[in-house]
Amino acid sequence: MSIRSILLNAEMVRAILDMRKTCTRRVIKGYIPKDAQWGYTAFTPDGCISCRGIFKNGYGEKFFQLPCQKGDILYVRETWADGFIGYRYRANYIDAFKHGKKVDIKWHPSVHMPKEAARIWLKVTDVRVERLQDIDIKGIRNEGLGSAAVHAGDMDIALEEWKILWNSTVIKSASDTYGWEANPWVWVIEFEWVNYPENEKPFV
Repeated sequence: MSIRSILLNAEMVRAILDMRKTCTRRVIKGYIPKDAQWGYTAFTPDGCISCRGIFKNGYGEKFFQLPCQKGDILYVRETWADGFIGYRYRANYIDAFKHGKKVDIKWHPSVHMPKEAARIWLKVTDVRVERLQDIDIKGIRNEGLGSAAVHAGDMDIALEEWKILWNSTVIKSASDTYGWEANPWVWVIEFEWVNYPENEKPFV
């Protein structure tokens, strides 16, 4: 077991706090030809994934390091601020922002959040590989989308909502590679919320 960090925006943090989000998808970085016909995909003992198949240039195989493994602990790094007693988190102020209420707090980017400020710890329960558009209605729900259409199982509307959410996380210059229409290969990381590990000091 290893302890790693994971970056999540305020909306996704709120979804975890509301017990709606139990998985996340992350693009597999590196060149993966769109016209590859995969023979198989398999996990290797050293924590890599092997993708073997027929490419336009012939037979080949690529290896990718898993971002985490089953049993690993992830602590969430989120947008935060120093407080007089402990820390503040932007996810707690989402409703205020939506209603236009002034929140005069100097926020720090999630990437700069120290480990001791982490309040959410997750245990990885599964890691697998999918194409982005292969997500099903259960996967969309587990990603934290909770509209009436998603709960009712309306796949057309649910997919559109998922598409909008995904594209909102991709910078414009990378949309041709990682956007919805590109249908990239992604890591699907499933998790459950756990208490702080015994050797880690919880935030105060």
